Amino acid sequence: MASAQLSSNYYASSCPRALSTIQSVVNNAVFKEHRMGASLLRLHFHDCFGCDASVLLDDTASFTGEKTAGPNKDSLRGFDVIDSIKSELESICPGVVSCADILAIAARDSVVFLGGPTWTVQLGRRDSTTASLSSANSELPSPFMDLSDLISAFSNKGFTTTDMVALSGSHTIGQAGCVTFRRRIYNETNIDSSLATFRKFNCPASGNDTNLSALDATTPLIFDNAYFKNLVTNKGLLHSDQQLFNGGSTDSLVTTYSNSPATFYTDFATAIVKMGNLGPLTGSSGQIRTNCRKIN
Repeated sequence: MASAQLSSNYYASSCPRALSTIQSVVNNAVFKEHRMGASLLRLHFHDCFGCDASVLLDDTASFTGEKTAGPNKDSLRGFDVIDSIKSELESICPGVVSCADILAIAARDSVVFLGGPTWTVQLGRRDSTTASLSSANSELPSPFMDLSDLISAFSNKGFTTTDMVALSGSHTIGQAGCVTFRRRIYNETNIDSSLATFRKFNCPASGNDTNLSALDATTPLIFDNAYFKNLVTNKGLLHSDQQLFNGGSTDSLVTTYSNSPATFYTDFATAIVKMGNLGPLTGSSGQIRTNCRKIN
């Protein structure tokens, strides 16, 4: 398995200030705008159905990047923070720290800053030299998926159902565009009526597709277990969220996480480390990009 080539002290000698530099930039960015923490975590998630920083690449003449893929368009943010981190690292240890590793560390530091768990990030990934719009569209889970499709999508990547539910808990922070939940608030019956009414103010029956609403209306800027508490009371914003607590096989796990933040934190940390080990480029594969937006 490629992850065997990753290690937690990968930059100990080649760039000893790497982790502290990343943490400093992340903390400053998230302090200025708490929602940025969710954006950085989401960038890592959307990259890690590959974990090779392909999501950061701008379009070129030879390929269309992933930024305009359905799950990413108008919703991914935080690219400027990654640019700032990369610029600082290039000034102290040029050509050493990959953009893929920056994403992994920034995601962890964002979660910690917002009150969530910590974990040991395995490092040593290299960056891809291309990106795939079609892969991003086909491989990233959709907010319209039913439970069986969600389980299959994650299983295809080697995740257990427990991993899937725990990772879904990242929706305790962050926002979603109106187009991703309009159908739910206007047409579905397994939704708290007050939540549906409240969300309709910012999401009309047509138009304003990119208007954003918090995935967790309770504590949107804190990484906690409120997401699961919301599901138990039919307050999941996305169809795919509420599918985790809708009379199916994951109901009991959602109940557990709603009652025990410690259990959620433990399982989330385990699952995100596993996600970060999904077929990373290592050794002589790929490259270490100088600019995360384009290949060298």
